[in-house]
Amino acid sequence: MTASDRSDGHVPRTGTFVVDTRWGKVGQVMGHEGPRLQLRPPRGGCEWEAAPEVVRPATDAERLSASVRVNSPRLAARPINPVVPLTWYE
Repeated sequence: MTASDRSDGHVPRTGTFVVDTRWGKVGQVMGHEGPRLQLRPPRGGCEWEAAPEVVRPATDAERLSASVRVNSPRLAARPINPVVPLTWYE
């Protein structure tokens, strides 16, 4: 999608991946609400809206990077030994 595509009203198709240039976030186009796009992170999550003028097609590298970031082990870390209140043993 070029700048000339955006000015003539071209809107990305549902299911394509784009980058919201306001924040640099990758999102999949889930639908359109009037002139706005509904975008969702590649691995799911909260949707947000963006105008077609502020998005560009995502590269394969950007899409992969966004998918891997969600699966980071640091985000999935859980305590090994959960703390149990003493009242449970009494």
